[in-house]
Amino acid sequence: MRIILTGSCGQLGREISILLSSRKSFYHQVFRDELHLIEVNSSQLDITNQNETATLIKSVKPSLIINCAAYTNVDQAEEAAELAYQVNALGPKNLALGAGTVGAKLVHISTDYVFDGRGIWQGNQLIPYGETDKTNPINVYGKTKLAGEIFVRDLCSQSFILRTAWLYGEKGPNFVKTIMAASKRKERLQVVHDQFGCPTNAADLAAFLLDLAATEAYGLYHCTGKGSCSWFEFASKIVSLSGGKAMVEPIDSGQLTRRALRPQYAALDNQRLEAVLGKTMPPWEASLEAFIKNMPTS
Repeated sequence: MRIILTGSCGQLGREISILLSSRKSFYHQVFRDELHLIEVNSSQLDITNQNETATLIKSVKPSLIINCAAYTNVDQAEEAAELAYQVNALGPKNLALGAGTVGAKLVHISTDYVFDGRGIWQGNQLIPYGETDKTNPINVYGKTKLAGEIFVRDLCSQSFILRTAWLYGEKGPNFVKTIMAASKRKERLQVVHDQFGCPTNAADLAAFLLDLAATEAYGLYHCTGKGSCSWFEFASKIVSLSGGKAMVEPIDSGQLTRRALRPQYAALDNQRLEAVLGKTMPPWEASLEAFIKNMPTS
């Protein structure tokens, strides 16, 4: 079984590669075939180039394509809308078309930013977004990611679209590493308390993604750490678990100057994923604790 993994140098791509390599015999049984992983990054494959993408897919003839490639700089996307659209929308479109030509499954990663953040009200309580709730992105990044979802949904019948959020992993920069480093050199950290979401360990997402890819339950899923919190609560937990000395202070998001708007409430409901796989994503606190505990000390 040949698998093409795009965005292989990113946080999620790295975790998928590690899982497939370290548990090769297990995934051999899951996919019922010997695995051959073809990892590509942006310098090896330009997914915005339809001919280049089609040529690689026809040459490899994969059974599965996992698309972790994305333009993720939310603020910069406001000024680089065309580039963000090419990577986040046209790239998935090209992969979906290519997957169709060889009969491959396609797993595509999307985001909580497809929602406007006003939330879903049940009585007087906000509840997490489900897959069928109305999308309404409020920034360029979210709009381009939603466009990518639509292309994948419409052009590849054997596709899985996974929306995730607040991703962190061992590879590359992320919020967890930033807070850990800052808490060791600063006395005070100011973090917004009025934006809510679901912290997600990339290793957890990788494992659930691969389990889902072994099924034929195609469609749209939410896949985040179980539970939700504010960025302030997330940062406070990071400092506490990592032994940082900084005091974390809550501030309003209006006190920050950012080019792109952020959803205020973007917690996601994983019920469909749990129903299909018969298991739940770990609580975000437990995954964060394990991640920090296992981080290299150097």
